[in-house]
Amino acid sequence: MPVEPPPTAWVFPDVSGLPAQDPDDDLVAAGADLEPGTLLAAYRHGLFPMPAHPGARVRRRRAAVAWWSPVERGVLPLDGLRVSRSLRQAVRRMEVRVDTAFTDVITACADPARDGGWIDARIVEAYTRLHDLGWAHSVEAWQDGELAGGLYGVTIGGLFAGESMFHRTRDASKVALVALVDLLRDEHAAHRLLDVQWRTEHLASLGVVTVPRPSYLRMLRTALEVPLPRAFV
Repeated sequence: MPVEPPPTAWVFPDVSGLPAQDPDDDLVAAGADLEPGTLLAAYRHGLFPMPAHPGARVRRRRAAVAWWSPVERGVLPLDGLRVSRSLRQAVRRMEVRVDTAFTDVITACADPARDGGWIDARIVEAYTRLHDLGWAHSVEAWQDGELAGGLYGVTIGGLFAGESMFHRTRDASKVALVALVDLLRDEHAAHRLLDVQWRTEHLASLGVVTVPRPSYLRMLRTALEVPLPRAFV
């Protein structure tokens, strides 16, 4: 079972009452730190950390942490995943593992050569600490004994907050996503929440939808009361 870290010294805003008119309102706070207790408190309040300008790598190691709660939150309904014929074939070719290569997955996601890369050394260190405590997890796609792709995120109760994914082989990250959905489809599936932060065209093709911030917060409150998936205990 995950180990609860010392509580954060910071207080996060109640985002349910914040402006929610346009995408500029996605950014709701700045500052604090990336201690395990702070990260968990943020997710429990519907926030996550990311540089103030997503898509532009933060080069100053001590730049202020920005906290986001999108006005329109991207979520993947567990019964809404779209799996193409080619993706089904990729699923059959690859082996899925959980938490056998977390460091390799987050390092690959943080590759500075990636277009729009934003994961810096602070993020890698912070989520590795969460992984060591049992809160952050990787789902990996392997082919011929090599890590072909994967994703990582944070699990709190019935919430899986997806952070990033990568692939070295075509469709490998999608295979990991298919596997994650399968891992979450249990007797509590109706109350689980697969959060992907924002809906992109790529994610929309896989079934990701958006929900308004108030709806997301209601879903989150329900999900936090659900037991952890067996794969992440």
